[in-house]
Amino acid sequence: MRRPASAAPACTPLVALSIILFVASTLACTDGAFGKESESQQVPPNVILVVVDDLGWMDLSCQGSDYYKTPNIDRIASEGLRFTNGYAACAVCSPTRAALQTGRYPARIGVTDWIRSLFQRGNLGTPAQNPTEYVGGNNRKMLCPPNPYWMEHNEVTVAEVLGSHGYKTAYIGKWHLGDESWYPPGQGYDENRGGCDYGQPPSYFDPYNQPKHRHPMIRAGIPSLPGRKQGEFLTHREADEAVELIRQWKDEPFFINLGHYAVHTPIQAIETVAAKYKQDGKSDVNAKYAAMVESIDDSTRQILKTLAELDLDDRTMIIFTSDNGGLDNGGRPTENAPLRSGKGYAYEGGIRVPFLVRWPGHIKPGTESDTPVCSIDVFPTILDAAGVPAPANREIDGLSLLPLLKSGGVTGLDRDELIWHFPHYRHAPGPYSILRKGDWKLIQFDEGISELYDLKNDLSESNNLTEKQPDKVKAMQNRLSAILESMDAKRPRPNPNFSR
Repeated sequence: MRRPASAAPACTPLVALSIILFVASTLACTDGAFGKESESQQVPPNVILVVVDDLGWMDLSCQGSDYYKTPNIDRIASEGLRFTNGYAACAVCSPTRAALQTGRYPARIGVTDWIRSLFQRGNLGTPAQNPTEYVGGNNRKMLCPPNPYWMEHNEVTVAEVLGSHGYKTAYIGKWHLGDESWYPPGQGYDENRGGCDYGQPPSYFDPYNQPKHRHPMIRAGIPSLPGRKQGEFLTHREADEAVELIRQWKDEPFFINLGHYAVHTPIQAIETVAAKYKQDGKSDVNAKYAAMVESIDDSTRQILKTLAELDLDDRTMIIFTSDNGGLDNGGRPTENAPLRSGKGYAYEGGIRVPFLVRWPGHIKPGTESDTPVCSIDVFPTILDAAGVPAPANREIDGLSLLPLLKSGGVTGLDRDELIWHFPHYRHAPGPYSILRKGDWKLIQFDEGISELYDLKNDLSESNNLTEKQPDKVKAMQNRLSAILESMDAKRPRPNPNFSR
């Protein structure tokens, strides 16, 4: 008799067993959106945060450059997710580094400019407390809040939180968040390999010093990173330190913050590498800078190779970014076009940076997202991935990117605005704050100048729309002011002694 089409076929014991085995194997292989979710819940993931110093938005081949060669960094993008609207929390280094450590805006922390190292403060030494008196000469229209000499210990760092939940933690490379008591060990890190108050290395070649410098610290080299092999390039040494710790901690969860000193000045490079980049239209400085970028790629290759060798790929999230935009002085040492300007400036060239995340088995390979993200988001993202709660006794400005990352860039963020605050004189026309809301960007200079740009249609910020959009300018000014006030941000004041 013919069985009706809707009827189920007879199920013999052998067929039933086959179905059970198939379902069980399928569940084991697909228990998670892109991989071994159940395993990750049992074993906390490792995290490697790579922060390059002064790396510009266009300084990687995966970002569109046809000059820089970065195949290993490109792997992080091709095997993970690349944010096209990635931002540093400031156009200079120390504020962004503070934001990365805490998930808080520099305006809230109070670190809003780069920190002057001990050797840059004359005979002042380490004062009993951070300065509080406003500064400015009679030739300045505004008096500005002083920048501190360190990030205060009452800030809670990602290392402190992870360390209290069983993670081994290490800092390698540039720290630049204060004097010796505020070096990485004073901020929760188990290991410190080269983190100090330096904003740049005395030299990129071992023993990393300037033997004739007036200050004994510069003559000695980099604290906690003594010379070992004459002439060894600093970036390669940093990579070796990272690999050593990965091997040492392979059986327990770890967090390694690899803060490369490159590609900050001094622009120094291995000559044979720089020679590959010498071509028409490029200066020797361009070639050396490209060689420095390649050294970051070398480091990335070494780390990726080690993770694969130790079977740690699926258990390790890598976040790769920069502390501010590239230094662009007429195309030297790099060129940020199509972005306007570079490091230190309020324009996109100063704050927009590469922002890549790789976590095999958890992030869909080759994904891109145009969602604006920022340094402040790194702290909550790492904690969320680790299954560790953020501190409840303080405001965290950043958002976890994990839902967005795991959805392949589909899930949005409950946020449509980012702010920047730089209450200091660096470039004309002086101190500024920024609000990006949707695709609109307001730059509000404290001396009274406003600039408004539509980033969707004017990425190079060439068309100031303040006169055409006065209502939008006013609304964004009010919103920016309200945000800064809510953070108790220190803002410039009129200078009563100002004289032209």
